[in-house]
This record gives sequence, structure tokens and C-alpha cells, in this order.
Amino acid sequence: MAEEDIGRTLRRLRKLASLTQEELAERSGVSVDVIRQLEQRRKHSARLPTLHALANGLGVELTTLLGDPPAVASASESDGPRFVAVRRAVMPALWAPEPEPPGPGFSLERLREQIADGWTQYHSAEFDTVMKALPDLIADARTATAAADEGDRKIGFSALGKALQLAGHVAVRMGKTDLALTSLERAIAAAGMSGDPLLVPMIVNSTAWTYQRQGRLEDALSIAVEVAGGLVREGLIGTADGLKVWGALTMSAATSAARSGDYERAAAMMETAEQRAAQVAKLPPGSDSRMVSVFSPSSVRIERVRLAVQYGRPQDALELAKGMRLSKDTPPSWRTWLLLDVARAHTDLGDAAGAVKALESLRRVAPTWMRHHTLAVAIVRDLWSLPNRPPGLGSLAEFLGVGEG
Repeated sequence: MAEEDIGRTLRRLRKLASLTQEELAERSGVSVDVIRQLEQRRKHSARLPTLHALANGLGVELTTLLGDPPAVASASESDGPRFVAVRRAVMPALWAPEPEPPGPGFSLERLREQIADGWTQYHSAEFDTVMKALPDLIADARTATAAADEGDRKIGFSALGKALQLAGHVAVRMGKTDLALTSLERAIAAAGMSGDPLLVPMIVNSTAWTYQRQGRLEDALSIAVEVAGGLVREGLIGTADGLKVWGALTMSAATSAARSGDYERAAAMMETAEQRAAQVAKLPPGSDSRMVSVFSPSSVRIERVRLAVQYGRPQDALELAKGMRLSKDTPPSWRTWLLLDVARAHTDLGDAAGAVKALESLRRVAPTWMRHHTLAVAIVRDLWSLPNRPPGLGSLAEFLGVGEG
């Protein structure tokens, strides 16, 4: 995001939260004068701790305040022809013809594999590739819902639900949360026709995440708690897949609670989630892990690190992250958040060298995510403003386009 847009974004988020400048100052601990200067664009940037405090006061992720969603280049044409094609796939034109039944060469197995590949690409920040594939994936899934065989139709509706869920995630990353909710609502409708009792809860978790991105924390918390409880009541957490879906919803609820200021409730939820995560490996393997919610001891610990950093406990975050061994199925997107939060914690503690070391690891592990991540840019910009820049910072600054020249 261009620095001059921070003030505009701050004002929009403050208005959405129905806060005056004085109320935001009281909630965030940032002076009214700084808030006023940013909104009036007399001040074009702020240090990371200030932005962090403002985001907490607004009840949003820091990346929401920074501008572009994570992993989306500010120069990308999110409303260009490719994204328009995704919109059309999610929302077909009025009176569009009903899908034709699949032809003899159509393969449901190949379609599900392509959708699973799409999720892998999404977690690897290959957004351009995913956007290119989404219209055909959604169209093929709609075709599958017109199959003559009832069992095949249910599989088709399951594929449509996962394809529309993927489109919703991509829309969030492009900053189009209203389109994301439309896609997710249609995904839930398709999932309801699939006969898969875990698919609707999975998509509800994506909806809760989207509500979080919009600052609708109470809505996000309530649906995550309700649906997670429903899985328990219906006896659906006795399988690896069911426990993963429950765990992802519980972590989502914890995040919403923390962002609402109830850190103790969030910590209790995360402690319960961590205890249950250890059981996943003891249960019989489920279906394709690429098509199921992310939940494991690694993902819970990563989320605990994130919450500790976000709520001013950088030393706790580093203790949680120390010696952590990530499971093989931890997606690159989650590894990215861990290294970013470790870098953030070192920055908050004044350990510039530690922050650079974490960012260098991130560059090796997930360079695509890092290049487009607004939080990575904000951390490097903060470090660049120091009088004594640590070794290695220059290379990172050049990689992210921060600093001189």
C-alpha cells in the first residue's frame, strides 16, 4: 500500500466502527493529534507500534489498516478482466441457462484434484494462477451438479462448495470482502446439497474469517462458537477431519475474542484447542488434507504466537515460538505468519538483528508471500528508520522496495 493511503484507510475504518477521533484515541492510546494528522494526510506514515495500537483500537488486523490484503501486490489489477471473470463465475448473469449434464469425458475425480491443487496454490500465494483457474473450476463444478446419478450430483455440489469457498478466500485477499461473503453464502448453499456434514462448518469458518476482516467481531465469534458446538453435539469430532474442522472454528472464535479485548477467554479457547490438536494424529487419517480445515499442534501454536504479538506480549510470543517444529502439512501461508510474528516480536523488543534474522528466514521459505505482504514491508520500513541498521537489512529493503532508491 502506498503510505499516503494510511490516513484514508484509518478514517474509513474509524467511521465503520462509529468512533470519533477522540474515542479512538482513548481506545488505542494514540494521541488525537496523531490520528488527526494521519487522517488529514499531514502525516503520511507512523511507526509500527502506533499502527498496531490503532488497529487494536479499531478491532481489526494490522494488515487491514496497512491497506492491501496480505500477499496481494498493490500494483495488481484486482478489478481487471481476470477478476471480472471470477465475479461472473461466482454470480452468473440473471436468466443464465441452467448447467448442462456432464459429458462422457467428464471426470469428478479430476475435478476434485484440480480444486485441491487450487487450494495448494492459494496457500502458496500463487493468486494469479488460482484466479486464472477459478472460472473453469466453478463452471465445471456447476456442470457436475446436473449429473444424472444422485451420488454424482452430491459430489458435484461438494466440489462446487469447495470451489466457491476458494473464490471467497481469493476475494478476501483482493480486498473484496462483500464479494467474498456472496461467494461463501453460495458455497454454503451448495454444501447443504452435498450430504457432507463437515462442509458447511468448514465454509462457516471462512465466513467468520471474512467477518473478522470487516471488523464484525461479534458476528464472527458467535457463528464460530455456535457451529463448533454443533459439531460436538452431533458427535462429529471423533474423526480426524471432524476434529480439524472443530479446531479451526475454535481457533477462529479465539481470534475474534482476542480482538474484542477478551484475551483471557481467547487464551482459554486456544489452550483447549492445543490439547485437542494432539489427538488428530491418533485418529484414522481423513480425506485429502488439502480440502479440510487446517488444524494441528503446529497451527495452534502459530495462532498462539500471533495473538501474543498482537496483544502486546512479544516475550511470550518468542517463548511459544522457540524450538517449534512445524508439521509437514503446515501450509506456506501459516509458516509465513509465524515468521512475520516472530519478526514483529523482535521489533517490539528492540531486537533489530533478531527481526532481520526472522525476515531472512521468511524470504528463504516464502519469498512470494513476503514480497507482497504489507506487514513485512511495515516491519522493514520501521527497521530502516533506525539510526543503526542491522546487517542484512539492506538486502531485505531492496527486495521489498523500501528505503533509498
